[in-house]
Amino acid sequence: MNDLFTAEHVYKADDVKPFHTKSSTVKQRRNDLSGVINEIQPDVVSVIEGPSDVEELQLFFDTDVEGEWKAFLQKTKGSSQNNGGAVRIDTGKFAAEPFTFFEGNAIESFLPFEFDTEDDGIVEKYKFERIPSYVQLNLANGKQFRMLGLHLKSKGIFQALEWGAWWDKSVANRKKLIAQAVHLRDAFITPYFKSADTKNIPLVVCGDINDGPGFDAAERKLLGSAIEKLMGTIWRPQFALGNALFDVLKEKDQDELDFSSMFTTTFKDPLFGTYRKVWIDHVLYSRQIENWVKDAQVHTDMENGKIWSKYKHASDHHPVSVIIEI
Repeated sequence: MNDLFTAEHVYKADDVKPFHTKSSTVKQRRNDLSGVINEIQPDVVSVIEGPSDVEELQLFFDTDVEGEWKAFLQKTKGSSQNNGGAVRIDTGKFAAEPFTFFEGNAIESFLPFEFDTEDDGIVEKYKFERIPSYVQLNLANGKQFRMLGLHLKSKGIFQALEWGAWWDKSVANRKKLIAQAVHLRDAFITPYFKSADTKNIPLVVCGDINDGPGFDAAERKLLGSAIEKLMGTIWRPQFALGNALFDVLKEKDQDELDFSSMFTTTFKDPLFGTYRKVWIDHVLYSRQIENWVKDAQVHTDMENGKIWSKYKHASDHHPVSVIIEI
């Protein structure tokens, strides 16, 4: 979204072509982004690759999206793409102060860290390219839940490389992704469930995890899947997170762990030229309350057409929604 705004935090001219999406104009991007939100009609939006300033995100919701909203944004030093979100405040569903924002730069578990990815005694240094956004949603009925918005390391390789170098880069990307997931699990999520201050507050962890269930070829070398590390371990089931999209798979697909019907984005394979459908965006949830996160949906079928045709300038990922009741 940062491509839509000037340094003065106002929109660029309608006919300007955004740097990262040269096939679109600023006006087309604005129309399609807001069109998706207006059609889905959410109460809370978690924004991935948001702009560089909360003033810009607030401007987008004020001018382009139906209803009255209050935005939040987690800045990451040196990044023009940040995690954030917005809460709709004109429906009577939230308290007068709709959310409490926790500054991620002050949270130790979101800062640079060290991790021995391969358990070989070699400790590597890692960081989050985009610091997670972390808020508490305050409902009108006096209840709360918290939301952690993530955009973890991409596995994509966007340049031509010699085969051996390509493979090394692929493994390195997955090492970093797994390190981020394990660190979040060990340093933030598990302590969240142990702390007397937070253990009874429901938690949603959502966003672009850049990983799906199971092992791809590179992950087999590391014996690790980022999304499964993030969700938790069978040895501590009380701390494990549910996966809202898994919950809506057919029972047969759940039994066979067949995830082929679920996808949140499509990309062109750089080696073979074919298009691949992958599931890398997730909504995870804590289990203090039974069935409080339900009816997950990947929005591909919109009114009068598919999302990639009707809103082709919105995003290369498909939006995911859930119903929350507490």
